[in-house]
Amino acid sequence: MSIAVYPGSFDPVTFGHIDIIRRASIIADRLIVGVLHNSAKTPLFTVEERMEMIRRAVSDIPNVEVKSFSGLTVHFAREEKASFMIRGLRAVTDFEYELQLSQTNRKLAPDVDTVFLTTNLKYAYLSSSIVKEVASYDGDISEFVPDFVAEKILEKYK
Repeated sequence: MSIAVYPGSFDPVTFGHIDIIRRASIIADRLIVGVLHNSAKTPLFTVEERMEMIRRAVSDIPNVEVKSFSGLTVHFAREEKASFMIRGLRAVTDFEYELQLSQTNRKLAPDVDTVFLTTNLKYAYLSSSIVKEVASYDGDISEFVPDFVAEKILEKYK
């Protein structure tokens, strides 16, 4: 059975993330979405809130699980017995950073590979940071995130 990990902060989960999850779930028998707990950052949502939003957004995909982790992603991948990690690429600027990261991960864990999926063009501009910024100015985020995620974001900014 092939196991993959798709790590990220997902603060909040966007249609771009959901697109990558759907596509990755086809190439892995089991896909674990790893929600990073990073004590150095102050996210808009707690890890539990982020995990719940992801679970709801992909509840129709039976081979997807959502778990939290902290520390190195390769350690999480090994704990989950994953043979590869999924990373999304939006632009060339993402590639440079992601290539360096994947090469470092490969050095730390030669048994865990990285698979890059390019983002659907309609989400190439989209990031969680953009969603939060637009929402903070009371902008329409309905094209960026599912309705239930938009409601939770707007609650945070009220």
